[in-house]
Amino acid sequence: MQSQRNSAQETAEDIFFGQLVIIYARWFVIVAMVILALWSTSSVAQLVGAVIFIVPLMAINFFVHGRYLMEKPVNKMLLTILSAVDILIITLLIFLWPNENGLLSQFYIFYYPLILAFAFVSVARNSIMYTVFTLVLYTAACTIIDAPLVLESVWLERLTIRLITMAAMGLLGAYYWRIQRSRLRAATGLELDPI
Repeated sequence: MQSQRNSAQETAEDIFFGQLVIIYARWFVIVAMVILALWSTSSVAQLVGAVIFIVPLMAINFFVHGRYLMEKPVNKMLLTILSAVDILIITLLIFLWPNENGLLSQFYIFYYPLILAFAFVSVARNSIMYTVFTLVLYTAACTIIDAPLVLESVWLERLTIRLITMAAMGLLGAYYWRIQRSRLRAATGLELDPI
Protein backbone atom coordinates (compact mmCIF):
# COMPACT_ATOMS: atom_id res chain seq x y z
CA MET A 1 0.00 0.00 0.00
CA GLN A 2 2.84 2.36 0.86
CA SER A 3 4.54 1.84 -2.53
CA GLN A 4 1.24 2.44 -4.39
CA ARG A 5 0.70 5.68 -2.55
CA ASN A 6 4.27 6.71 -3.23
CA SER A 7 3.93 5.78 -6.91
CA ALA A 8 0.82 7.95 -7.16
CA GLN A 9 2.62 10.75 -5.33
CA GLU A 10 5.61 10.44 -7.67
CA THR A 11 3.34 10.71 -10.70
CA ALA A 12 1.64 13.78 -9.24
CA GLU A 13 5.02 15.34 -8.44
CA ASP A 14 6.25 14.59 -11.97
CA ILE A 15 3.24 16.39 -13.39
CA PHE A 16 3.43 19.33 -10.96
CA PHE A 17 7.15 20.02 -11.22
CA GLY A 18 7.43 18.80 -14.80
CA GLN A 19 4.77 21.21 -16.00
CA LEU A 20 7.29 23.97 -15.55
CA VAL A 21 9.57 22.29 -18.09
CA ILE A 22 6.74 22.09 -20.62
CA ILE A 23 5.64 25.64 -19.87
CA TYR A 24 9.11 27.07 -20.47
CA ALA A 25 9.65 24.89 -23.56
CA ARG A 26 6.37 26.20 -24.95
CA TRP A 27 7.36 29.82 -24.17
CA PHE A 28 10.67 29.21 -25.94
CA VAL A 29 8.82 27.85 -28.97
CA ILE A 30 6.41 30.80 -28.97
CA VAL A 31 9.20 33.39 -28.85
CA ALA A 32 11.20 31.54 -31.50
CA MET A 33 8.10 31.24 -33.70
CA VAL A 34 7.48 34.97 -33.44
CA ILE A 35 11.09 35.71 -34.41
CA LEU A 36 11.09 33.21 -37.27
CA ALA A 37 7.70 34.42 -38.51
CA LEU A 38 8.84 38.04 -38.48
CA TRP A 39 12.05 37.06 -40.20
CA SER A 40 10.49 34.99 -42.96
CA THR A 41 7.29 36.88 -43.74
CA SER A 42 7.20 39.08 -46.79
CA SER A 43 3.68 40.43 -46.43
CA VAL A 44 1.14 41.40 -43.82
CA ALA A 45 -1.06 38.47 -44.86
CA GLN A 46 1.75 36.01 -44.05
CA LEU A 47 2.29 37.67 -40.69
CA VAL A 48 -1.42 37.38 -39.89
CA GLY A 49 -1.24 33.73 -40.91
CA ALA A 50 1.64 33.20 -38.49
CA VAL A 51 -0.23 34.91 -35.68
CA ILE A 52 -3.15 32.51 -36.22
CA PHE A 53 -0.80 29.66 -35.27
CA ILE A 54 0.98 31.45 -32.43
CA VAL A 55 -2.09 32.71 -30.54
CA PRO A 56 -3.45 29.23 -29.68
CA LEU A 57 -0.04 28.22 -28.31
CA MET A 58 0.01 31.37 -26.19
CA ALA A 59 -3.54 30.75 -24.94
CA ILE A 60 -2.67 27.17 -23.99
CA ASN A 61 0.45 28.30 -22.19
CA PHE A 62 -1.26 31.13 -20.32
CA PHE A 63 -3.85 28.64 -19.09
CA VAL A 64 -1.29 26.04 -17.97
CA HIS A 65 1.08 28.64 -16.52
CA GLY A 66 -1.74 30.32 -14.61
CA ARG A 67 -2.87 27.01 -13.15
CA TYR A 68 0.71 26.22 -12.17
CA LEU A 69 1.17 29.59 -10.43
CA MET A 70 -2.09 29.06 -8.50
CA GLU A 71 -0.71 25.64 -7.44
CA LYS A 72 -3.58 23.90 -9.22
CA PRO A 73 -1.71 22.08 -11.96
CA VAL A 74 -3.49 20.51 -14.87
CA ASN A 75 -3.81 16.74 -14.74
CA LYS A 76 -1.80 14.25 -16.76
CA MET A 77 -4.51 13.71 -19.38
CA LEU A 78 -5.00 17.42 -20.06
CA LEU A 79 -1.25 17.97 -20.17
CA THR A 80 -0.93 15.18 -22.74
CA ILE A 81 -3.78 16.57 -24.84
CA LEU A 82 -2.34 20.08 -24.77
CA SER A 83 1.09 18.74 -25.73
CA ALA A 84 -0.51 16.90 -28.67
CA VAL A 85 -2.21 20.15 -29.70
CA ASP A 86 1.22 21.81 -29.68
CA ILE A 87 2.48 19.21 -32.13
CA LEU A 88 -0.63 19.57 -34.31
CA ILE A 89 -0.16 23.35 -34.48
CA ILE A 90 3.49 23.01 -35.49
CA THR A 91 2.51 20.41 -38.11
CA LEU A 92 -0.18 22.71 -39.52
CA LEU A 93 2.39 25.48 -39.69
CA ILE A 94 4.75 23.18 -41.60
CA PHE A 95 1.90 22.08 -43.85
CA LEU A 96 0.38 25.49 -44.59
CA TRP A 97 3.24 28.02 -44.53
CA PRO A 98 3.42 29.61 -47.98
CA ASN A 99 6.53 29.02 -50.13
CA GLU A 100 8.37 27.14 -47.38
CA ASN A 101 6.26 24.15 -46.42
CA GLY A 102 6.93 20.48 -46.04
CA LEU A 103 10.62 19.61 -46.22
CA LEU A 104 11.50 23.22 -47.01
CA SER A 105 9.93 24.50 -43.79
CA GLN A 106 12.21 25.65 -41.01
CA PHE A 107 9.47 25.23 -38.42
CA TYR A 108 10.27 21.55 -37.86
CA ILE A 109 12.89 22.65 -35.30
CA PHE A 110 10.07 23.47 -32.88
CA TYR A 111 9.32 19.79 -32.48
CA TYR A 112 12.60 19.23 -30.62
CA PRO A 113 12.00 21.26 -27.42
CA LEU A 114 8.41 20.02 -27.21
CA ILE A 115 9.40 16.37 -27.58
CA LEU A 116 12.20 16.72 -25.03
CA ALA A 117 10.07 18.60 -22.50
CA PHE A 118 7.30 16.02 -22.72
CA ALA A 119 9.81 13.19 -22.32
CA PHE A 120 11.22 14.82 -19.19
CA VAL A 121 7.77 14.93 -17.60
CA SER A 122 6.00 11.79 -18.70
CA VAL A 123 6.65 8.11 -18.19
CA ALA A 124 8.78 6.46 -20.87
CA ARG A 125 5.85 4.68 -22.52
CA ASN A 126 3.90 7.92 -22.98
CA SER A 127 6.89 9.91 -24.19
CA ILE A 128 7.71 7.23 -26.77
CA MET A 129 4.11 7.28 -28.04
CA TYR A 130 4.25 11.09 -28.16
CA THR A 131 7.50 10.96 -30.13
CA VAL A 132 6.07 8.42 -32.59
CA PHE A 133 2.95 10.60 -32.96
CA THR A 134 5.19 13.55 -33.85
CA LEU A 135 7.25 11.52 -36.31
CA VAL A 136 4.14 10.23 -38.07
CA LEU A 137 2.63 13.72 -38.38
CA TYR A 138 5.84 15.25 -39.68
CA THR A 139 6.39 12.43 -42.17
CA ALA A 140 2.78 12.71 -43.37
CA ALA A 141 3.06 16.48 -43.81
CA CYS A 142 6.29 16.19 -45.79
CA THR A 143 5.05 13.28 -47.88
CA ILE A 144 1.72 14.91 -48.74
CA ILE A 145 3.29 18.21 -49.72
CA ASP A 146 6.55 17.04 -51.27
CA ALA A 147 5.85 13.50 -52.51
CA PRO A 148 8.12 13.83 -55.58
CA LEU A 149 10.75 15.66 -53.55
CA VAL A 150 10.82 12.99 -50.83
CA LEU A 151 11.73 10.39 -53.45
CA GLU A 152 14.95 12.24 -54.35
CA SER A 153 17.89 10.86 -52.40
CA VAL A 154 19.07 14.21 -50.99
CA TRP A 155 15.65 15.11 -49.61
CA LEU A 156 14.97 11.58 -48.41
CA GLU A 157 18.26 11.76 -46.53
CA ARG A 158 17.25 15.08 -44.93
CA LEU A 159 13.88 13.69 -43.88
CA THR A 160 15.52 10.56 -42.46
CA ILE A 161 18.08 12.58 -40.50
CA ARG A 162 15.36 14.80 -39.06
CA LEU A 163 13.26 11.80 -38.06
CA ILE A 164 16.24 10.06 -36.44
CA THR A 165 17.20 13.15 -34.43
CA MET A 166 13.59 13.69 -33.30
CA ALA A 167 13.35 10.05 -32.24
CA ALA A 168 16.68 10.34 -30.43
CA MET A 169 15.43 13.43 -28.60
CA GLY A 170 12.36 11.59 -27.34
CA LEU A 171 14.26 8.44 -26.40
CA LEU A 172 17.04 10.32 -24.61
CA GLY A 173 14.47 12.35 -22.67
CA ALA A 174 12.66 9.15 -21.68
CA TYR A 175 15.96 7.54 -20.70
CA TYR A 176 16.89 10.56 -18.57
CA TRP A 177 13.47 10.45 -16.88
CA ARG A 178 14.01 6.74 -16.18
CA ILE A 179 17.46 7.39 -14.64
CA GLN A 180 16.09 10.15 -12.41
CA ARG A 181 13.16 7.99 -11.32
CA SER A 182 15.46 5.05 -10.46
CA ARG A 183 17.73 7.35 -8.45
CA LEU A 184 14.77 8.68 -6.53
CA ARG A 185 13.49 5.18 -5.93
CA ALA A 186 16.92 4.01 -4.77
CA ALA A 187 17.13 6.93 -2.37
CA THR A 188 13.69 6.15 -0.92
CA GLY A 189 14.15 2.37 -0.97
CA LEU A 190 11.29 1.59 -3.35
CA GLU A 191 11.47 -0.72 -6.36
CA LEU A 192 11.38 0.65 -9.87
CA ASP A 193 8.12 0.32 -11.82
CA PRO A 194 8.32 -1.30 -15.24
CA ILE A 195 8.19 1.02 -18.24
